[in-house]
Amino acid sequence: MLADHIKLTAKDILEKEFKTAVRGYKQEEVDKFLDLIIKDYETFHQTIEELQAENLRLRKQAEDAGKRQPVQTQMTGTTNFDILKRLSNLEKHVFGSKLND
Repeated sequence: MLADHIKLTAKDILEKEFKTAVRGYKQEEVDKFLDLIIKDYETFHQTIEELQAENLRLRKQAEDAGKRQPVQTQMTGTTNFDILKRLSNLEKHVFGSKLND
């Protein structure tokens, strides 16, 4: 699963503290950049959850549709051939005398 491969969460990034050095980076710039990363992580996480939910919904919908289709065919026992045969018989009955003339 994807969550098993993610090493950092938005909370991990937010709570990360770095040691300061004499010639280190400006703390404000690092904080602003980390804030952008946190927002992206939250957006990615939300998007992943939405896509997983949609994926599950679509799989269930496809599964339900697959279950319904065979049941309908089994209940009626009607195939396309049967329908065409019945249509042909109806045409012969309705138009039969006109076709022979």
